[in-house]
Amino acid sequence: MTGKLDKAKGFKKSRPGTYLSIGTTLFGAVGVIKQFRSARGESDTLKVIDAVVRGAVIVTGVAVLVRELRNMNSDDVLAD
Repeated sequence: MTGKLDKAKGFKKSRPGTYLSIGTTLFGAVGVIKQFRSARGESDTLKVIDAVVRGAVIVTGVAVLVRELRNMNSDDVLAD
């Protein structure tokens, strides 16, 4: 069973795993946009702030994942 767990951890740190993480993170942005539009329509300032903060979390998360991709590229021996 640990073999499967090790494979899953390896996938998480792989290039396809990182692309998948970016995709799922960006998919979460759809919900945040809907929340933001709904909050603006209701003039609910607290919900607007919540949506903005969640949006900032998504942007930060994608930036971290993109940095990981760049580090993977610079560690690649064949890239030189």
